[in-house]
Amino acid sequence: MKGILVSGAVVYDTLVVPAADSPWGTTTFVDTIEPHPGGNGANTSLALAKIGAPVRLIATVGDDAPGHFLLEALRSAGVDTTCVTVVPHAATASTVALVNHAGDRKFFHRMGVSATAFAETIDFSAALTDGMARYHLASLFILPRMRAHAPETLARARAAGLATSLDTNWDPQGRWLQDVRPCLPHLDIIFLNEDEARISTGAPTPKAAARCLLDGGAGTAVIKLGARGCAIYTHASEILSPAFDVPAKDTTGAGDCFVAGFLSALVEGATLADAARRANALGAITVQHTGGASGIRDGIDLDAWLTTAIPRTLEG
Repeated sequence: MKGILVSGAVVYDTLVVPAADSPWGTTTFVDTIEPHPGGNGANTSLALAKIGAPVRLIATVGDDAPGHFLLEALRSAGVDTTCVTVVPHAATASTVALVNHAGDRKFFHRMGVSATAFAETIDFSAALTDGMARYHLASLFILPRMRAHAPETLARARAAGLATSLDTNWDPQGRWLQDVRPCLPHLDIIFLNEDEARISTGAPTPKAAARCLLDGGAGTAVIKLGARGCAIYTHASEILSPAFDVPAKDTTGAGDCFVAGFLSALVEGATLADAARRANALGAITVQHTGGASGIRDGIDLDAWLTTAIPRTLEG
């Protein structure tokens, strides 16, 4: 099977579960304070590797204990990390994630090496793309150097024969469509969650937001609807795919794992509708555990999981 080339942020996550607002100067007992691999690039790559999809990661970490922890986690799962740059005397990006009883989260993020990573456009050499079918840009808005040349990076990926995709994620700078719009003509698929779609386009509904993105040049718009599932739009079709009924413990990284399920299905030749079901399945598996892709069992059979899964309605 052909693989997926992923670029994005790799972050050392410290998860605090369950967290609740409390006054300054007080102590609150929690169940869990533990480290996990995080960041959109790491989460998507780990999820792909754990479900058996070949994946090669382009990323940057510092030459520090968090960086070594992340590299070991990625390699152990089967991610090809030969294109991960280790920067001497630099700090790996890190996040403290506070997760409440409902599984919602709040992040405190230190940029570290992410502030200077991807200063130049990726060179999609034959060695880099060997065995790969797709290029996924997993992080844009938390990689400030990537913003300026993301359109050229995506264009080069296509020129190298790779299908392209982008997961926008949240924009702390508030630029949104200013930086996404130039990418659209070079994208086969753009992924956004419902809030990101609304804020970036100004459109009141996922369908209207998708129309804006498609009119800008994207081939397919996939809107992640959280606990309800997802909606997929092309110029010719609308596909609504419900999520599965599972208890949510931690939604950190669920969107990244959703993308992994979606792209892996496409590499195997699945339809958009089938890719959506596999994506929803992997997202559902993820949210039942603490920490990004950590709860995905190595070698899990998504098709077998789907045989007993109970779908929700999109309205629920």
